[in-house]
Amino acid sequence: MFIQLKTIRVEHGYAETMIERFAGAGIIEQQPGFVDLSVLKKKRTRGDEEVVILIRWESEKDWKAWETSDVHLAGHRERRGQPAPSYILDSSQVYYEMLGQKTKSV
Repeated sequence: MFIQLKTIRVEHGYAETMIERFAGAGIIEQQPGFVDLSVLKKKRTRGDEEVVILIRWESEKDWKAWETSDVHLAGHRERRGQPAPSYILDSSQVYYEMLGQKTKSV
């Protein structure tokens, strides 16, 4: 399994905006090899907020097919040349290969 982890730090009060953007229905769910997408918000009482998007793919090959797909690239082309929203303070992306997993036994 291949995991894509996006971390986005936003100004206080804007986490919900990012959560709505990533948690709503989209086209990624229809892509071959897509497993699931989780949106997490770091628990904090004041200051900047952090949203993490964890996307699981069956394989790195499936993720690469999504990244280079016409439908994915079209979404990025629409925003090309536009500045990122000012409330986004920082963002990063890392990738992992899952080597082990435990699940609850029934």
